Amino acid sequence: MRYANIISTGRFVPEIEVTNDMLRERFKHIPDFVDKMEASSGILKRWHAPENWATSDVALPAARQALERAGRKPEDLDLIILGTDSPDYITPATSVVLQHKLGAKNAGTFDIGCACASFPTGLSAASGIMAANPGIKTVLVVGVYLMHKLTTAADPMVFFYGDGAGAAVLETANSPGFITSAFQADGSYHDYWGIYSGGTFEPATEDSVKAGRTACTIKNRYPPELNEETWPVLAQRLAREGGFALGDVDCFIFTQVRKPTIHRVMERLGVPVERAHTIMEEYGYTGSACVGMALDHAIEQGKVKSGSLVLMVSSGVGYNQAGCAFRMP
Repeated sequence: MRYANIISTGRFVPEIEVTNDMLRERFKHIPDFVDKMEASSGILKRWHAPENWATSDVALPAARQALERAGRKPEDLDLIILGTDSPDYITPATSVVLQHKLGAKNAGTFDIGCACASFPTGLSAASGIMAANPGIKTVLVVGVYLMHKLTTAADPMVFFYGDGAGAAVLETANSPGFITSAFQADGSYHDYWGIYSGGTFEPATEDSVKAGRTACTIKNRYPPELNEETWPVLAQRLAREGGFALGDVDCFIFTQVRKPTIHRVMERLGVPVERAHTIMEEYGYTGSACVGMALDHAIEQGKVKSGSLVLMVSSGVGYNQAGCAFRMP
């Protein structure tokens, strides 16, 4: 048996700090808006990349850090998997741009576009490919988010959007490593939150740009209890199919969007809330990057160590969900 193991991680947070007080000033015409959002999410600040950066530029430092910690060079990579819903271009894939900037001349690449579920999906895809292909031994998985550039400064939902990237280097071993993964989707929510002009549904036009349809917008609000109801189902499925008890999990990582939701999910699972790691307080909602960033942060803080069992569940617009479980080497 060949198992994928996470041998190193990395993350990148850009340098432009955007505090809640700055947003209170920007949106002072909407009384108490930022106060309410802060209370319901736990987000205190977020960080933005320079306006002349593309998503691949945000991914690059996290990828380099993960490789350096693994003691590997870009030329050692066999495959790069990049997850984002704020790509450099509609086409070509952002992963191939990262491959070029990184100098990973021996690596193949592909993108994953299931929004905030992208990082667990990338880890799971990498694990399956590595198990089935003896020639693919070293894989880089990156989740990256630069959504603030695809919205407008006047949109109050910029409260959520923080830029950043999380990365992991995986290599094969004879023991887990990767334990199991699970996926679930509900496409009836596909027209709730997204960027709805610029693709084949509505190619970008002067009118669609002026009307703001090429920016990320919320057309309908998701039910507030949606994640609270669906994350436990996926976590329980991972435990059942992976052959472990939820009480044995050392660290839970969920989409970093609303801290109170994570607390209620942990209560439903019957596991101490202290085992859930959160970073949205410091980094905001970093979408496709948040699970990878939280994993790296948990390792840095000593909450995830060698031998730790880590369960990751993430959901994104669409409505996409993905989860995976790993035993850290």
